Amino acid sequence: MDFAYILFWILSIVLVGAGLLVITVRNPVHAALFLVLSFFTAAALWLLLYAEFLALTLIIVYVGAVMVLFLFVVMMLDINLDVLREGFWKHLPLAASVGILMALEMALVLASREFGIEGSPAPAAPPPGFSNTRALGLVIYTDYVFAFEIAAVILLVAIVSAIAITLRQRKETKYQNPSVQLAARKEDRLKIVKLPPETGAAKPEGAE
Repeated sequence: MDFAYILFWILSIVLVGAGLLVITVRNPVHAALFLVLSFFTAAALWLLLYAEFLALTLIIVYVGAVMVLFLFVVMMLDINLDVLREGFWKHLPLAASVGILMALEMALVLASREFGIEGSPAPAAPPPGFSNTRALGLVIYTDYVFAFEIAAVILLVAIVSAIAITLRQRKETKYQNPSVQLAARKEDRLKIVKLPPETGAAKPEGAE
């Protein structure tokens, strides 16, 4: 048992534990921080598989951008945790069934011959001058270009849908029309009233 094997099991245990804490902790900020920990451990596992580009992409994109956005949204919004927990036990059987089904599918995929888990040697170190970024680009844009384009279209539809939902008119939200603001004139907003000056000071009561 070498050091890489021991490190793999340590990182795997940390990753599974962080993933469980993401869905079990009550504080959403703590859940986001545990998700950051799970991303870091997943990136470390990819480093063990000599996938440096994927590991750095996971840290830069998800930890550096997406999770920072999640933390800002969670901390800026007034989230009512009691409302979020409503119906938890009612939907638990369905959620547990879906989770067990996904776990069985992953086990069947990993147990297939394509992965070669039984008796498979550890991944060998790449030769000098090898670029996994170039190899990944060649695979994506040659063998899997059709699947890559479908994923890009799905993401584009998701972005357009999110923008359309954001632009939806709501009764409880106040909106401003920029064209009306730019067409405003000072004559319509400001009214000058001229009052005649007073000729004398008012005398107090009882004074002659």
